[in-house]
Amino acid sequence: MDWQLEQVEKEETKVERVGAQIEELASDLIRFESTNAERVNLCADFCSEWLKSRGLQVEVWENHGLKSVVATVGEGEQTIILNGHLDVVPGQPQLFHPRQEQNKLYGRGSYDMLGAVAAMMVLMTELVEEPPACKVILALVPDEETGGQYGSGFLVEQGIVGDFVICGEPTNLKMGIHAKGILQLTVDVKGTAAHGSRPWLGKNAILEALENYKSIVSLDVFQQSSDYFKQPSVNLALIQAGKVFNQVPDLCSLGIDIRYLPGQRPEEILEKIRQINPEAEITIRYQGLPVETRSDDIFVGKLHEIANEHSGNQSVFFGQDGAADTRYYAEKGIPAIEFGPTGANHHGPGEYVEIESLYVYKSILKQFVHQLTSKG
Repeated sequence: MDWQLEQVEKEETKVERVGAQIEELASDLIRFESTNAERVNLCADFCSEWLKSRGLQVEVWENHGLKSVVATVGEGEQTIILNGHLDVVPGQPQLFHPRQEQNKLYGRGSYDMLGAVAAMMVLMTELVEEPPACKVILALVPDEETGGQYGSGFLVEQGIVGDFVICGEPTNLKMGIHAKGILQLTVDVKGTAAHGSRPWLGKNAILEALENYKSIVSLDVFQQSSDYFKQPSVNLALIQAGKVFNQVPDLCSLGIDIRYLPGQRPEEILEKIRQINPEAEITIRYQGLPVETRSDDIFVGKLHEIANEHSGNQSVFFGQDGAADTRYYAEKGIPAIEFGPTGANHHGPGEYVEIESLYVYKSILKQFVHQLTSKG
C-alpha cells in the first residue's frame, strides 16, 4: 500500500508539473500578439527554438514572408499530423496579457488555439522520451485566420502530409468531422443612371441587386440539409454602389459569402445564381472544398473511443459551419478533423480555455498515438 501511494503521489506531481508547463507555454504564446507577419514570425522562431532545445527534429519553412514550424518525432508506417495555427485575430492590448482565474486561462488566442498548440508542443517533448510506433508531425502554421494558403496549404503542397490529421481548433473535446465548403462571390448588377430627382427615368442598380439577392437566398439549394447541418448559409457581406446623392446608381456590387454543404456542387450553385440575372457579372473571389471525413474511419474511431474515455462520453461528432485548415488535407483525400480543448468566446473579449481540459487534451492525443502501431 505504501508503494502504491508513493506511485500515485509521483503521478499527481508529474501531472501538476506538466499542466503548469502547458499553461505557462500557452501564456508565453499569447504574449506574442501574433496578429501580423512580424509578430507571427517571432512566435514561430520561439516555438522552433523551444522544440529544438527539447530534442525535437525541427524545420522552419518560409512562404510569402510567413514562417511555419514542422517538428517530427517517432518512426513507423503511419504518420499523424498535429496541426495548430499561431496567428490570432486582432484585439485590445489588454487581451494579450494572459491571466488565470478559476482554473481558466484568459487571453486572445487562449482557446483559438494557442492552448491546444501548447498542449501539442508539450506532448511532442514527451514523445521524445517515449517514442511512439508511428511518425508524429507537429505543423505550426502562420495564417489560418486569414485563409491558410501560405501555411497549411503550402506545407501540404510540399508533401508534408500523413495518414490522419488533427487540427486543434476549439471544439470542447468534440470531433468536427464535417465542415462546409466556401464560395465567395462578387455579383455586379447594372442599372441605368438618371437624375436623383427623377428616379423613374433610371433603373436603380441597388434595388435591382437587392432583389437579386433575395432570389439567391430563396434558391432551393440553400434550403437543403445534411446529417450535420441544418442548411447552408448565405451572408451578404459587402455592398458597393453609388457616388453622389443626386444620381440614380447604375452599378451595384454585392459581396456574398456562401457556405455550402458537403455533397453539394459549387458549379451547380453558381449556375443557379447566374440564371437569376444572366446580365449580372459574377466573379469568384475565393472557394474552398468542404470536409467530409467519415465517422467510421479507423483513426476517427480510435480517437473517438479514447476521447470518450477521458471526457465521460462527451466527444460527439459534429459539423463546423466555418472553415479551418482541415480542408487542405481533405482536398488530398486525407481524413482530417477539428479536435481541441474546452473553452469559450474565441474572437471575443472574454476568450478563455479551461486549464484542466489542456491536460485532458494532451492525454487523449498521447494515448492515441501510442495505440497506433506500424502495422495499423
